[in-house]
Amino acid sequence: MEPITEVSSIGHVIQLSVAPVFLLTGVGAMLGVLSNRLARTVDRARTLEGRYAAASAAEQESLRRELAVQARRCRLIYIAMSLCALCALLICSVIVTAFASAFVGAGFAVPIAVLFVAAMLAFITALLVFLREVHLATTNLRIGPP
Repeated sequence: MEPITEVSSIGHVIQLSVAPVFLLTGVGAMLGVLSNRLARTVDRARTLEGRYAAASAAEQESLRRELAVQARRCRLIYIAMSLCALCALLICSVIVTAFASAFVGAGFAVPIAVLFVAAMLAFITALLVFLREVHLATTNLRIGPP
C-alpha cells in the first residue's frame, strides 16, 4: 500500500478517528464523575476523623467501621479512575496507530483492533468497579438519626 499523499485520504483517516474521539469525551466525563465521588469520599472521611477523638468508645468503634468503608470506596474509585485513564491512553494509541498506518502505508488493522478491544475491556472493567463502589456506598448509607 502506498503512503497517503492526498488531502482526501488524510480526510478519510480523520473521519475514522472521530468515533474514538467521541469515546474519549465519554471517558473524560466518567473521570469527572469519579473525581467528584473521590473528593466527596475524602471529605466524608475527614469529617469522621475529626469526630473520632471526642467520641466515646462505642462511637469510636462505629466511626472505625465507617472509616473502613470510606477507605474501601476510595480504593475502588482509584482503581476505576486508573482503568479509565488506561482506556483513554489506549484510545489515543488507536488514533495514532491509524494515522501511522495511513502515512507509512503498512496495514496496522490487527494492532488497531487489539488496542480498541483493550480500551473497551478497560472501560468495561472501570464501569464494573464503579458499580461496585456505588453498591458499597448505598449499602452503607444511613438516612436519619443514628
